[in-house]
Amino acid sequence: TNMRASGTDDAILLVPPYTITIERGLEIMQDDEYLEITPNNVRLRKKYLTKTDREMAKKKAQ
Repeated sequence: TNMRASGTDDAILLVPPYTITIERGLEIMQDDEYLEITPNNVRLRKKYLTKTDREMAKKKAQ
């Protein structure tokens, strides 16, 4: 009853994430994002992390 499929498992080739530079991050960031810069990383982050926080901020802005 616990039988595996006899087909082959094809490996999925994933594209590795590219590293963001400060200049590139400033170019692609939107109004609702921050550019978080640490000694080891540069990250794009949302100002409001949860969906409900983003919806509340959107209502306040109107």
